[in-house]
This record gives sequence, C-alpha cells and structure tokens, in this order.
Amino acid sequence: MKRWVILATGLTFALPVHAFDWNEMLKGVLGKPATQSATSGVDALSSADINAGLKEALTRGAEAAVAQLGQKDGFFGNPTLKIPLPPSLQKAEKAMRMFGMGKQADELVLSMNRAAEAAVPEAKTLLVDAVKEMTLEDAKGILTGGKTSATDFFRKKTETRLTERFAPIVKATTDKVGLAQQYNQYAGMAAQFNLVDKKQASVEQYVTQQALDRLYTVIGEKEAAIRANPMQASSDLLKKVFGAVMGK
Repeated sequence: MKRWVILATGLTFALPVHAFDWNEMLKGVLGKPATQSATSGVDALSSADINAGLKEALTRGAEAAVAQLGQKDGFFGNPTLKIPLPPSLQKAEKAMRMFGMGKQADELVLSMNRAAEAAVPEAKTLLVDAVKEMTLEDAKGILTGGKTSATDFFRKKTETRLTERFAPIVKATTDKVGLAQQYNQYAGMAAQFNLVDKKQASVEQYVTQQALDRLYTVIGEKEAAIRANPMQASSDLLKKVFGAVMGK
C-alpha cells in the first residue's frame, strides 16, 4: 500500500491539475493490490523511478537557471529579471537624473546586475548537492506543494549558505563603482530611522537578496518546463516517468 501512496503522490508532479480528475485516479491507484503486476504506462512506474525522475528534473532546472543567469546580461538584459534600485531609493534616483547625474545612476544599476551575474555560478554546486541529499519527505513536499514547491525547497535548503557566498562577490563588484558607497551611506542612515528595509541597508545585501529571489524563481520555471515537455528533455528517465503519466 505504501508503494502505491508514493506513486499516487508522484502523479501530481507530472500533470496539470486540470488534465484529469485527480480524485478518481487516486482512488484507482490506491484500490489496486500492492502485489499486482504492472507492465506499461503509469502502472509500470516504481516509486524509485518517480523519485529519480524528480531529482533529475530539479537538477536540470537548477543547472539551466544558473546557466541563464550566470552570464553577461543574464539579469541586466532581461527586463523581467533586471534588478532596479530599491523603491526607497528610486526617488533619489529621479533627483539624481534631474541634476544631471543620470550616468552615475545607470552605472550603479548596471554594477548591481553585473554583481548578481558574477555571483550566480557559485550556486550550482550547492543546488545540485541539495537535490542529491533530498529525502523522501522533501520529495513528497515538492510533489504536493503546488507551483512554488521546488522554489521553496531550494530556498529552504540553500538560501543561508548562498547568501554567505554571494555577498562578498557582490560587494567586490559594486565597490568598483563609487556610487555604491554613497548608496550604503544613505541607505544605512535611512535604515536607522526605519525608512529603508534592513535588507536594503547596503547595496550588497539588497543585490544578494534580489539575485537569490530571481534565481529560485527561474529554477521553478525551468523545472516546470521540463515536466511539461519531458519528450524534449533528451533523457530516457524523464521521458519514461513524465511521458508515461502524460500519456495516461
């Protein structure tokens, strides 16, 4: 019975909710004897297959996200991922432009995004290790946790360590721009009076958090795309696991 519970849980991961009556399929799977032999399609999948398929999809999603973001213009060249100045400093940015300091503002925004692009490759090893160490309980949480479950898993397992790795790289990059020090001075003073979120009190804190938020989001998007199109993944395992479910 336990084997079929795991298998049933795995099916939620592979197919959109609207594609079939999940309650009816769950009843059908749970209603089968645990010893019943299975030879094709969904019935041929073992819990080991599903677990391995999940890990491969997550690994591929993480690697694809790092490859996309950890290159020149990975952030800056994508309007939806580009890191802007924090809202609390955007008024100051407008004032700078009014006084002919638009170039300096542009340099700061560019350096922030270049810093994020330089830091992202550091994430690959930690993300892949997190997948390797994934427990059955983690897998169940991802399979049943909704659209952000993969993002939530990676954030829980890696955010603290990635913050430690990203921060010095971000600082080294933004320190090259003189305005970064001005940002830190202004934002630091504002934070003392609760005018700026403490996470935005230094440019490296802000950029690090923004980079991680975008990284986790893109990982979730990549992983979802792999699940939605397993036949394009050039992986026998992914085709077997997710292709079988989609063909149910």
